[in-house]
Amino acid sequence: MRWSLAICIVIFSLTGCLKEQQLGSIDNPIKLFFTPSISSGIITENSKVFLQYLEQETGLYFITKIPTSYIAVVEAFGSKRADIGIMNSFGYLLAHEKYGATAELKIIRYGRDFYRGQIVAHVDSGIKAIKDIQGKRFAFTDSSSASGYMFPLKILMENKVKPGNTVFAIKHDNVISMIYQGQVKAGSTFHSAPSADGTINDARRLVLTQFPDVMDKIKIIAITDKIPNDPFVFREDLSNEIKKKFKHALFKFLKTKKGQDIFFNIYNFKGVVPAIDSDYDNLRNVIKTIKLDLDGLIK
Repeated sequence: MRWSLAICIVIFSLTGCLKEQQLGSIDNPIKLFFTPSISSGIITENSKVFLQYLEQETGLYFITKIPTSYIAVVEAFGSKRADIGIMNSFGYLLAHEKYGATAELKIIRYGRDFYRGQIVAHVDSGIKAIKDIQGKRFAFTDSSSASGYMFPLKILMENKVKPGNTVFAIKHDNVISMIYQGQVKAGSTFHSAPSADGTINDARRLVLTQFPDVMDKIKIIAITDKIPNDPFVFREDLSNEIKKKFKHALFKFLKTKKGQDIFFNIYNFKGVVPAIDSDYDNLRNVIKTIKLDLDGLIK
């Protein structure tokens, strides 16, 4: 009897430990990654509210991660340190090709499931058209950014324009700040069309608090082709049950004013729609056009 009781206790203990280690448990929370396209402080502060909502709605535990680059998010899927990620479009392509990650949702921004890139310049730079960028100091965002690098680079290449010294400022607001302060003459960032009331929605709005006259000081020189909006990406072997619970909670959260405000603060969107991999084929075509060195980029 004693031996039987002891065996039962051991089995119960082992079963309990295994259960605690299941993904979504307090000891093994689901890892939600955010692409660092804006200040990590803004993402951290706002994502706390979403995290609490997720845990209440799903009964699962989550933690958030904000790496230092787009590529770090991609590699997190390869090492299974990321279960779900809000990624830039190009980062998704890498995560899909290398690690089988899937885009199953994409954001809706200002009623559209796409956005564009833009090339902007200081009003005192002497730049009035793309050809005027020749030889001028220029800032891209990140080399894996569709709107801040790839699509604008395609425009420069098509016009046979080569800037002078180029820098990668990583974040879109950094590019705008550098142009405003005269560190570079022009640069590239994301573009979203103005609202019906004329409110500016492109990257310039990110620095309005710091530079209230930024709309007067920085002008748009060119706007790129359409880019599919950023996707919510899921690890290849993530269970359908977890994905279903996450999606349900996300849709429910975005129906609330608080939820819309939170994600507008983080990534400037208020809704999501289903997505499939082929939605990102036009981005694949641009990558071929500019002959992007994927291996070198990843390294």
